[in-house]
Parts: sequence; C-alpha cells; structure tokens
Amino acid sequence: MTVKDMKDALNLRVFAGEGNLGNVIKGGYTSDLLSDVMGHAEANHVWITLQTHKNIMAVASLKELAAIVLVKGYEPDADTLDLAKQEGIPILGTGEEAFETSGRLYGLLHC
Repeated sequence: MTVKDMKDALNLRVFAGEGNLGNVIKGGYTSDLLSDVMGHAEANHVWITLQTHKNIMAVASLKELAAIVLVKGYEPDADTLDLAKQEGIPILGTGEEAFETSGRLYGLLHC
C-alpha cells in the first residue's frame, strides 16, 4: 500500500509531501511521545499523532517513516511544513481520533 492509497481510503488531507505519496507503507505506529516513536517505530511506517511542531520531522527523518498523519483536526506549524518539504516526508491530516485512524489503517494493511 502507498501513502496515496491510504490517503484515498481514509479521506485524508495532504498538508505537505505531495511528491512522495508513492512511499510504500509497511506498518504504522501511534504515539504522541517523540522518544517512544524513536524507540519503536520502524522504517516505512506511518506515524499517527497529534503533535504538530517541527521536532516530529526530525523523528520522521531519523526513522525513515513513510508519512505522518495528524489527528483531531490538528494542522502542522509553518516550520514543520517547511521541514516536511525539505525532507520529502508527507504530512496528512484527519478530523478523527487517533484510535479510529489507527484501527482503520490497521484494517487496510491487514485485510
């Protein structure tokens, strides 16, 4: 599954990284703790979070994540958007809660 496939299936809004929607998704990780994501997320995973500050891009780049999905209607800061464009990591968003988004992504990846 690609980030574009996920975007279409979950009706996500794209904030940045339109050119990298072809990134392949191998799994997902849901957490709002940066240190937790650094310790447990894997390359090509989608990170589901409500964090919007620029530090999420450092973690996403370090872990080589496929994309970040912001939940609850949160939108990325301007600095975060600039870094997303530089790093080529898509940031998408939804009005849903993290629980719902995680469950829907899990269903897409494992059905």
